[in-house]
Amino acid sequence: MPIKHTPNPDTKLLCVFCGSQSGSRKIYSNAANAVGDEIARQGMGLVYGGGKIGLMGTVADAVLAGGGPVVGVIPDVLMTKELAHENVTKLEVVSSMHERKARMAELASGFLTLPGGIGTFEEFFEIVTWAVLGIHQKPIGLLNVDGYFDPILRLLGHAVEEKFLRPQHLDLILVGEDPAALVSQLASHRPPSVGPLWLDLNQS
Repeated sequence: MPIKHTPNPDTKLLCVFCGSQSGSRKIYSNAANAVGDEIARQGMGLVYGGGKIGLMGTVADAVLAGGGPVVGVIPDVLMTKELAHENVTKLEVVSSMHERKARMAELASGFLTLPGGIGTFEEFFEIVTWAVLGIHQKPIGLLNVDGYFDPILRLLGHAVEEKFLRPQHLDLILVGEDPAALVSQLASHRPPSVGPLWLDLNQS
């Protein structure tokens, strides 16, 4: 897939994790479209998994329609299934899912998770884990469309109660229900420091 042009290196790219399906209700596509609209309105661009279907395609199309740059990162195995978005500003083809996630994280100035399935959950938890370990200090958002992520938020709260997670780690996640407001927050948010390595190495 040829590169059409290179996005301005000074443009902040928001990494969006979301479903390759559109979900059972229009509310999810509406939220994805609103996220894309706001990314472009904020003068930002999008980095995402490079797909043309589901919420992934909806977000990308909305950013492009608003005049913002879109960088897709897709593993070659998905290219062969013709799932790649052909009209993005730049499409990078990598050799594995691991390389895909690492490259998106490298390009991103922040992260936003929309509703999705197993892959979306995994991307969200990995990027939060990297923040907890101090691998990055970039803002993380969770768009809780109509309570979609309520079960995950309850699980995280339970992990705090059972002392498998520290309360300040939850402060790394901006949770919101309004797509435009959450994107706007992520554009300027500086996440709190979680302090030293979360694991007490003196514990036996």
